[in-house]
Amino acid sequence: MAAPPHIDPDAFNELEREGWATAASAYADSFNSLTTQAVGPLLDAVHIDRGMRLLDVASGPGWVAAAAAERGARVVGIDVAAAMVAAASRRYPGIDFREGSAEALLVEAQRFDAVVMNFGLLHLGRPDQALREANRVLMPGGRAAFTAWCTPDKAVGFGLILGAIEAHGRTDVGLPQGPSFFRFSDPAEFERSLLDAGFAEPSVKELPLVWRLPSPEGFFHAMAEGTVRTRALLRAQTPEALASIRAAVVEGAHAYQSADGLDIPMPALLGSGLKR
Repeated sequence: MAAPPHIDPDAFNELEREGWATAASAYADSFNSLTTQAVGPLLDAVHIDRGMRLLDVASGPGWVAAAAAERGARVVGIDVAAAMVAAASRRYPGIDFREGSAEALLVEAQRFDAVVMNFGLLHLGRPDQALREANRVLMPGGRAAFTAWCTPDKAVGFGLILGAIEAHGRTDVGLPQGPSFFRFSDPAEFERSLLDAGFAEPSVKELPLVWRLPSPEGFFHAMAEGTVRTRALLRAQTPEALASIRAAVVEGAHAYQSADGLDIPMPALLGSGLKR
């Protein structure tokens, strides 16, 4: 699928690359308890086993790569953000982490037995190209798996923050436009995209993830500091609008308080396919 004409994929990719230089640490601190819940299902979907060669694309803090290495896989992690690569290398010094683009993998064809990407498709100007690249570097018979968030009515955290911005702020703040954040939230579109990228036997299933945070204020901080698109959008608001957005998010998040803190439903979709 070609990018809509109003999208500049290169400008969007630069926004993401630069944004992670600042957000990498906050993302690792805030999203660890959430996105790591998808790691096991992601690796299960590609049938990871000892001795397999696995490529973790958009490897971020390195959590997926580390889990695969614990299962005995031979792992390479690639991420476009130098800050992410440096942090992952410090965290897991025994794993090969490299800087590079998911849309143009500096890897020879048919090099890996499995490819995974945990929530990386949402941060790319050309996600279809990344899917094709994942297929290219797979051995025949290899599998790839990708995760993406469900729509904001299900993934409540996004519904809270986006609803507050729409109610109290502006979304037309001059940021580079990217593909829809929720494009792969549609199982049919996810499956179609896998087929178009050359994968056989596509499968899409929902993962019932829950984000556990200490407080509503902690949730707002995670969204404001540990993301790229949302962080940039919030920072472009007027001080008055930002204060109203924050108040609305904190108030809305109170509905998800439990005895131990905050439990926010954040289901995701896991899409996988086979290379013939």
